[in-house]
Amino acid sequence: MISVRDLLAENRLPRLEVQMILQHVLRVARTWLISHDTEPLPPEAVAQCQGLIDQRVAGQPMAYLMGTREFMGHEFTVSPAVLIPRPDTELLVETAIQYLQGFGSARVLDLGVGSGAIAVSVALACPQATVVATDLSPVALQLAQDNAQRLSAAVEFLCGSWYDALSGQAPFDLILSNPPYIATNDPHLAQGDLRFEPAMALTDGADGLQSLRQIVAGAGRWLRPGGALWMEHGWDQAGAVRGLLQRAGFDKVTSKPDLAGIERISGGIIYN
Repeated sequence: MISVRDLLAENRLPRLEVQMILQHVLRVARTWLISHDTEPLPPEAVAQCQGLIDQRVAGQPMAYLMGTREFMGHEFTVSPAVLIPRPDTELLVETAIQYLQGFGSARVLDLGVGSGAIAVSVALACPQATVVATDLSPVALQLAQDNAQRLSAAVEFLCGSWYDALSGQAPFDLILSNPPYIATNDPHLAQGDLRFEPAMALTDGADGLQSLRQIVAGAGRWLRPGGALWMEHGWDQAGAVRGLLQRAGFDKVTSKPDLAGIERISGGIIYN
């Protein structure tokens, strides 16, 4: 019979990852693993654990294996249909929350909602705001809607490509987006977790700036005078994105660094 201790001796993965898999399959706390480490496990649980270990060894992201990822203090359900929420993107949400503090009420748009991490986190932190989110993928929209419902966040979801989904909507005070910004020939797409994430959420199929260009170009039509646009982008794209914003008539254009000191988001205000 195989015990917790036997599985933790698995040397193909870091011990912490094996512990996470055990906790996920057995639905127990880490303390249970410690206090019951020599007890034999049910054969079906062992088979499930070993299957997940094999998938992880093959490179499958832990977030997809566990089915969840923490973001802004909330647990989001994730699947291979959506990008895995990353700590870097919390800067975009924190910037949005800070911007919205002066509003009694505001309309916020999240373009390319994915798992719902951005839109749901903003809605929970700023319940006075009206949050609208769009995505081209019906599967992603359903997952985001499920996350919003489970976390009791008020978000309106619309299906369509960028601004095409907004027919009949009123203008917004703030537009947010974490669009695909990796160039199609970037070698990172064939490395690590990116190999398993949806390509349409990672790359624009061009130079990495195409989606950012489209979002900037259409923002003026959908922003109220004095409204702001903030977007996440690649580590070396801040200068190019600031240029896009300035040429589109945005004022107070700036970029903000993430915890690693990399300019991770850029934005500005438009006065029309």
